[in-house]
Amino acid sequence: MKISQLLNSGKPFPSLEIVPPLRGLTKDELTASIAPLMEFAPKYINVTNHREEYGFVRLPDGSFRREVVRSRVSPVAVCATIMSSFHVEVVPHIICGGFTAEQIDSQLKDFHFMGIENVMALRGDSLLGEKRFTPEVGGYSHADELVRDIRRSYNYCIGVGAYPEKHFEAPNMETDIANLRRKVAAGADYVITQMFFDNGAFYDFRDRCREAGITVPIIPGLKPLTNMRQIEVLPKTFSIDIPVELTGELKRYSDDPEAVRRTGIRWCISQCKDLLAHGVPCVHFYTMGRSEAVSAVLKECF
Repeated sequence: MKISQLLNSGKPFPSLEIVPPLRGLTKDELTASIAPLMEFAPKYINVTNHREEYGFVRLPDGSFRREVVRSRVSPVAVCATIMSSFHVEVVPHIICGGFTAEQIDSQLKDFHFMGIENVMALRGDSLLGEKRFTPEVGGYSHADELVRDIRRSYNYCIGVGAYPEKHFEAPNMETDIANLRRKVAAGADYVITQMFFDNGAFYDFRDRCREAGITVPIIPGLKPLTNMRQIEVLPKTFSIDIPVELTGELKRYSDDPEAVRRTGIRWCISQCKDLLAHGVPCVHFYTMGRSEAVSAVLKECF
């Protein structure tokens, strides 16, 4: 079933996002990590996609050769595993970075063959060390170009990403919302936001999108904080803010990891309940390979 249909079902529901595991993990281990979340009836699971990584191999003459390193199980294999193990829709991420248009079309054909009806169209990140995103020769520079080509050639339901606190490359929020409007105009059916920890930022963003003529569903993305390191890592990695009130509470318990975990979960529960009270059709959870904290939130909210 298409996500656009699920969003019109009338009853709010959770959705999940997982990262393909590192190679070496078995199919049974992957399904065991997802299974605890299935009792809360998520309607779909996003499967992320990551561009190539590089390593260096030392040659006999002492020089080095750069080689592509693929350290994670392929999204195709992960989607197939989820589809065979659980009654839930899968939404593979299709990214511009690292792929030509021809390679992306091959991915889309594979997912169509598998019976998948939904995809998430994203530009993707720059390579580590790049100052700005560089597309592949024969690839896409922006997500709206990718959305347009998918819409032209396939009948997928297409999701796109958005940033309640502004994408770090955009000079201002107006430009960022204009970029989102282009993705929707190109054929996107719904939007999922980056994680945030201040619901006020989401409501303000949603209102500004509506004022700009963006009418498709906007799904909020959440993640429970579970350790002190995330206070530093998440803002650097995802260019997001963590409210002073939350960081203050977490620092109060910095010597007690379990208290930190409980505090982060409690904050996320409060966010989720407030979002549901404000009429969101779905709440999207970034699991990042950890199901326990998300399960605790879902238990209280769904």
